[in-house]
Amino acid sequence: MRDNRLVTDLRDFIVSLPKAELHLHIEGTLEPEMLFDFAQRNGIVLPYATVDEVRAAYDFADLQAFLDLYYAGAAVLVSEEDFFDLTWAYLERAKADGVVHVEIFFDPQTHTDRGIEFACVLNGISRALKLGELYLGITHRLIMCFLRHLSEESALETLDQARPYLQFIDGVGLDSGERGNPPAKFARAFQAARELGLRAVAHAGEEGPAGNICDALELLGVERIDHGVNAVDDAALVQYLATHQIPLTMCPLSNQRLQVTPDLSKHPLKRLMDDGVLVTVNSDDPAYFGGYVADNYVAIAEALNLSEAEIVQLAENSLLASWR
Repeated sequence: MRDNRLVTDLRDFIVSLPKAELHLHIEGTLEPEMLFDFAQRNGIVLPYATVDEVRAAYDFADLQAFLDLYYAGAAVLVSEEDFFDLTWAYLERAKADGVVHVEIFFDPQTHTDRGIEFACVLNGISRALKLGELYLGITHRLIMCFLRHLSEESALETLDQARPYLQFIDGVGLDSGERGNPPAKFARAFQAARELGLRAVAHAGEEGPAGNICDALELLGVERIDHGVNAVDDAALVQYLATHQIPLTMCPLSNQRLQVTPDLSKHPLKRLMDDGVLVTVNSDDPAYFGGYVADNYVAIAEALNLSEAEIVQLAENSLLASWR
């Protein structure tokens, strides 16, 4: 039986460590209660009668099942105030977890494709981030992600929409379903983003092979890999990641809920750390996966029996890997 006092002590220790969160989809922080509030605010009828029904729907078989619900939930985000409230609520949770710096993903195509103005999305998120720095002491960077299940032409159009707002955007990323959507599909979009002075990251090696990580590094010119759990399948790649200190932004509870690594005791995080890879812990889409960043630290620390020194190293890694 788990000793609840020890769990509390572990959580308190983790929360006490200054840390950065580098893999967080702001749309993925939409808690069921907020979903209902925003739906009522915007006159949207939901297919769920209660919050409990929504939570019951958060039982995914795989990444695509999650994404279907994720995009449906995002439909309640309509006004600048919605995006502000969503981001501010996340920042308050991050503060409570000991986060001092965040690098937030947002998916403009999820919103512009349903008629929401790019500026509406960006302004709401940016305003909350600025106030988070002022009142919560949390510094930030903002990363605009391209949806990889859409075309590269759509990504390039999104980049064009972003041009007037580049002073608020620090980098580009690549997310959504990895299967059938390899990094090569977006080589031109990432090249164009780099020419505008934007930094680059990409989801790779989550449900896709280790080769996608190699391609993201080589073809997209990314400097961080989001997830990257399948890097362990390629010893030469692991050595390359370690030698060049290319960070992996890993998300244990996400990997568990999406059946990437159903048994966290078999998660590759510690093996990669032992091999010298710059591994970090993050929450991905915490409203859907049952835990914010401290929850992810606790879960992986317990599952892999991490020492205090290893937990401290993970927190330090997050700051080293950040764009502060």
